Amino acid sequence: MDDERKLHLYERIDEKSQKLPWYVTEYINKKKRIMSPATLLNYCHDYLIFFDWLLAEGFHDAKSTSDIPLSCLESLTPQQIENFLSHLQFRLNNSTLTVNRKLSALKSLFHYLQNIAETSDLKPYIQRNAMAKIELNPVKEDQEAVAQKMAGKILWDNEYEQFRQFVAHDYGVVFKDNKKLYNFHVQNCERDTAIISLILGSGLRLSEVVGLNVDDIDFKKFSARVIRKGNKEQYVFFSEQAMLDLHDYLAVRSKKYDINQSNKALFISSPMGPKGTTRRLSPRAIENMVQKYAKAFGKPSLSVHKLRHSFATRYHAENNDIPKLRRQLGHSSVQTTMIYTHLSNDELKKAVDKMDEHLEDRFPNE
Repeated sequence: MDDERKLHLYERIDEKSQKLPWYVTEYINKKKRIMSPATLLNYCHDYLIFFDWLLAEGFHDAKSTSDIPLSCLESLTPQQIENFLSHLQFRLNNSTLTVNRKLSALKSLFHYLQNIAETSDLKPYIQRNAMAKIELNPVKEDQEAVAQKMAGKILWDNEYEQFRQFVAHDYGVVFKDNKKLYNFHVQNCERDTAIISLILGSGLRLSEVVGLNVDDIDFKKFSARVIRKGNKEQYVFFSEQAMLDLHDYLAVRSKKYDINQSNKALFISSPMGPKGTTRRLSPRAIENMVQKYAKAFGKPSLSVHKLRHSFATRYHAENNDIPKLRRQLGHSSVQTTMIYTHLSNDELKKAVDKMDEHLEDRFPNE
């Protein structure tokens, strides 16, 4: 993750922390050393929902969430916490996984307050921790069920190259009569193709693609330096097709986007505003870009994450090497990677795709 984006995330964390009690801000500051700013920002958001709920339900008469004392948390009962989780699920329509994530954030905070933080006289901030008595919701779907649900929403067989070609060329043909869409595609087709090709050829996460700088790409080793979850640096390999598409994009990057030399971001937005300012392409912009092409391609379920799944499914089908796939995807647990072993044999056969079968036609003399 580049310094500019990190700074922006930390500014948002500081902004949200001002609305939280001092002991929560203390916890967030303690975690800055070991947790990514994106994760900490999600924690802040989750905590604000919880403290807003405490005030709305009358658990304390504080004027604002930042004034809620430790004693309020210490007096909570397991049933009251269950009521909050029901609020998340039935009032805010959070999924089981989202409720689990928010509950984990709260359990981590309460654990810190009871077992790690100490007052000046060496006593814990809170004596009672009702949050410790609450269990995460069981996720009913097993890995095979998740895999089969995924199977209809990713790319298979020839669809990898068909989708790449659609982004590179066919989208412009389909919308040639729509001047606005056509001109926007002409402006950005090399960039968009490089992004799609890179994800399909490496399985990078959205945040990892966004954070790439030009000098993170090793053109000799076909690898990219990325910062993975937990702020871990890793070099991730990508396909030869992705490298070719990156070369095509970089050949026009400076001219098309009028980039200031100080801007090291790999993927750049189109010039915006009266001064034609260019900047690092945002996560939302990439998500919207993929959604646009996916819908026009006739597979609207595709997303950045589904493209990552598409890579992982093909990789497993061709190599059957879970440890290497786990490292390539940056999974902390092998169980997460094992989901790709649960796809049906028929689908796995369809997934076998020669990633660079068109290279001879494009570069016959190389």
